[in-house]
Amino acid sequence: MWFKNLKLYTLTQDLDITEEDLETKLAEFKFRPCGSQEIATMGWGSPFNQGKTLIHVTAGRIWLTLKKQERILPAAVVNAELADKVALIEAETGSPVGKKAQQDIKQEIIQRLLPQAFTKNSFTHGFISWKDKLVVVDASADGKAEAFLAMLRKAIGSLPVIPMARQSIQGELTAWLKDDSVPSDIVILEEAELKALEEDGAIIRCKNQDLYSDEISNHLAAGKSVQKIAIEWNETLQAIIQEDLSIKRLKFTDVIVEQNDDIPKDDQLARLDANFALMSGEIVRFAERLKVIFQLDNEQE
Repeated sequence: MWFKNLKLYTLTQDLDITEEDLETKLAEFKFRPCGSQEIATMGWGSPFNQGKTLIHVTAGRIWLTLKKQERILPAAVVNAELADKVALIEAETGSPVGKKAQQDIKQEIIQRLLPQAFTKNSFTHGFISWKDKLVVVDASADGKAEAFLAMLRKAIGSLPVIPMARQSIQGELTAWLKDDSVPSDIVILEEAELKALEEDGAIIRCKNQDLYSDEISNHLAAGKSVQKIAIEWNETLQAIIQEDLSIKRLKFTDVIVEQNDDIPKDDQLARLDANFALMSGEIVRFAERLKVIFQLDNEQE
């Protein structure tokens, strides 16, 4: 299981909580399936998706998994039943059905159909490294990451975290192309998004494009800034860095992924443990390097 996106947060103070205490507190908010009249439920599940344990610890890094279950009740189905019911009532009474009455009928339809609806499970993974004062969430959207943090905060009572980057890094990303100031351990790949500074300014998205070409240079000279850029770091991972320091489309290179190939494929738990140890270690190193590159320790003082 390899993370595909990173939301990075810094712990601003130490938390006096043991792994045993954390397991106990998470158990109070353990995942349970949707009841017959519930649209969605959310709670902590096993990182391995099996067994009772709610945390997995490797090298001091704690892997957590937030599980969500939703009932799938398409709006088109509800609206079709509503239209039929309203038409029947209007035909019988000869009077139009008001908005409030339609809303009440709609709720009755939803309550009747919910127990029959299919359910869909989704998982948000993350890990905590107390030693590195780092919380990482595998989420592409802010909402999913915030839900993960909110549930963790609810479970343990306090979670003093701030985004690793509290200000936009678009100036630094732009300088990588404009001034050729890219760090020596980062290789610029052929994908980026540039945007004019105006609120409704033009946006340029490019793939398979030499980002040091005259075409891109002209856009930068015209005042556009880099919002997203594809990079490879230290020959171990490739990703898109966004101006808020969100990491998207994270992919580890064969240099990393193949290190655990000697573990038998049928020993799934051992492979999951080894892959998590390897992956989380590289993510911590990458996060520490980003702090240095963008001088984020100074920002958080």
